[in-house]
Amino acid sequence: MRWDEIENQPCSIARSLSVVGDRWTLLVLRECFLGVRRFEEFREHLGMARHRLSDRLGRLVEEGVLRKEPYQDKPLRHEYRLTDKGKDLYPVMLSLVRWGDHWMDRGKGPPVVYRHNPCGHMTTPVMVCSECGEALTARDVTPMAGPGLRRGDKRLHRYNTA
Repeated sequence: MRWDEIENQPCSIARSLSVVGDRWTLLVLRECFLGVRRFEEFREHLGMARHRLSDRLGRLVEEGVLRKEPYQDKPLRHEYRLTDKGKDLYPVMLSLVRWGDHWMDRGKGPPVVYRHNPCGHMTTPVMVCSECGEALTARDVTPMAGPGLRRGDKRLHRYNTA
């Protein structure tokens, strides 16, 4: 399967990767969550080539993850803001943060720590069950065929059926 066909797979991970599946895109999103909005700020923070940055921002706009808003008329200039679809990627980013802090810190500890503003405590991102609040681990979760998996799909055998 070609990379540009990955969005057609009946797999939520593959479809998601078709939008955010390269390192530059994830770093652009990191900057968005840190409040960066303007093209030159992205370039300054990331050191990306203009064409590569333009491509990644354009793709995120095309996919509805970011929206362009004019902030200057002459010359016309835009800034990039996260949409609700984009903001929903925050847990994904925090999951990558947690993994990187645990496995890639080189013994120095996390480069960035996070405070939960409502309670004021420093926090570590944890994914929990929406029903009972318990932490989710690979051992405690069973993937099952959902309504989006077509019944004749050869991948069906990999999933438990209800």
